Amino acid sequence: MHYFALRGWLLPAAAGLLLAGCQGKTSSESETASRTVIRDETVSGDTASVPAPKDGITAALIGQHIKVLASDAFQGRRPFTPGEEKATNYLAAEFKKLGLQPGANGSYFQAVPLVEIAGKPDSTATVAGNGKSLTLKYRQDYMFLTEREVPTVGIKNSPLVFAGYGVTAPEYGWDDYAGLDVKGKTVVVLINDPGNAGNDTTLFKGKAMTYYGRWGYKYEEAARHGATGIIIVHDTKPASYPWTVVQSSNGGAKLHPQTADHGASKVALEGWMTLDAAKRLFAAAGQSYDDAYTAANKKGFKGKAFGLSLTTTLHNTITRKTSKNVVAVLPGTTRPKEYIIYSAHWDHLGIGPAIAGDSIYNGALDNASGCAGLLAIANGFVQAKEKPQRSIVFLAVTGEEQGLLGSDYYAQHPIFPVASTVADINMDELLAFGPMRDLTITGYGQSELDDYARAAAKEQNRYVIPYQHPETGSFYRSDHFSFAKVGIPALYASGSFESRLHGKAFAEKQRKDFEEVAYHQPADQYDPTWDLRGAEQDARLLFRVGQQLAGETTFPKWKDGSEFKATREKSMAGK
Repeated sequence: MHYFALRGWLLPAAAGLLLAGCQGKTSSESETASRTVIRDETVSGDTASVPAPKDGITAALIGQHIKVLASDAFQGRRPFTPGEEKATNYLAAEFKKLGLQPGANGSYFQAVPLVEIAGKPDSTATVAGNGKSLTLKYRQDYMFLTEREVPTVGIKNSPLVFAGYGVTAPEYGWDDYAGLDVKGKTVVVLINDPGNAGNDTTLFKGKAMTYYGRWGYKYEEAARHGATGIIIVHDTKPASYPWTVVQSSNGGAKLHPQTADHGASKVALEGWMTLDAAKRLFAAAGQSYDDAYTAANKKGFKGKAFGLSLTTTLHNTITRKTSKNVVAVLPGTTRPKEYIIYSAHWDHLGIGPAIAGDSIYNGALDNASGCAGLLAIANGFVQAKEKPQRSIVFLAVTGEEQGLLGSDYYAQHPIFPVASTVADINMDELLAFGPMRDLTITGYGQSELDDYARAAAKEQNRYVIPYQHPETGSFYRSDHFSFAKVGIPALYASGSFESRLHGKAFAEKQRKDFEEVAYHQPADQYDPTWDLRGAEQDARLLFRVGQQLAGETTFPKWKDGSEFKATREKSMAGK
């Protein structure tokens, strides 16, 4: 889900397109709030990549697996489709060929119970009050959905209330719901968190997004306050992705965890509206969006009713099924009951609205590449003369694109004890534009895994930097976060910002081109002209980190200031 760029997107038709817990500053990317660059190693100025050891991890092998997993035959690998069966069976078969053992009680599959809600919103939604009326159009102006497992969700004359960012954060002295009664009402909130505007770097973590900026948190907080619905105002810059991504990610059927109350504790309506629609909404209420935005970014903000009400309906088809995580293990030689997990999500978006005549969202970079990395690293461990002393687990999870569902399920229902799990090493989008000079760590400063990554980077003549766009909230957007939440130190790192052959500007352009042309679009498909030496380089680096961890007796720790440290210490206390 986290995005970097692909060499193959620079096609003539796409040329020139631009695409799109804790208050301490030592945790999750806070060091990068001003886009600083921290160089940990001196890197030579030559343009040649460091010679690769013969360890079975090759660009050709990675490309071979991407080509298969991202082929049209796999139909975009959406859970609950034939694409899921093809993808999970392929991964299990490849793990079996390598001689890895089934990791889930004699099976390569961990069952993940999910519910699919195929919501069909009305083609329009009506906003009315104070003699004013506003008609909003589905997809053009809004994307609405629900997690309630009922055939029809009717929102009739639900009063609309502006609730700032929809955040209640006592540790930051912030409560957007203070003095607001939103029971039975629909709240309208801004994307990201109060620090993102950059006007006051003391707010939250400045431009580095906190978990309070994530849409999942906003949905949950609205439910805790008894709201009927919540609508997030989409703004491309603070969201870090365009409206087309909201459309592709929230249209049609959505997957959710199965719950005992069948979603009754959730708000009835979850969704998004465009910035333009939001400005029209404020204008219909006789208010200024710009003034409201400015007020919402200052301490002491007070929410305000619009004097308008929302009416709309969602018609749902509900399917309760079981998806699959794929789990394989290479048992350790001397400490087999201590585990190092390599994770990547196998799912993507499946078949959706056609763009340029193509309706299959193949997900080559996102995330057939990560699964290819899993298989390549597994091959590396199998071929290595010295076998790992700790067990190595290879985990391909479902439902990442739907909200980290598979990794969250594993974290809450672990096959291997959390306290005995040394680390998670996550892969989400390996590179396709050649070898890199940097190693970018998303969540730099969180754990001692930074030090392992730095040592492996030095072997490849690379330097370490934090992720350079912390405002995107990347630390919370891939599967490593599910492991971090239960206290397992997690590493999410890859080359990102400086091409070894072409420099920084080249890498930045590739990333931006991908964001607009291909991210969550059918254009994210395999290209045989890709330069996958960067993917090989990253996979080998993560392999070396795992090798180092597997040969030790200690467990890496979260650093002081990390919001995950206390959770880990609590789990380890009972070990």
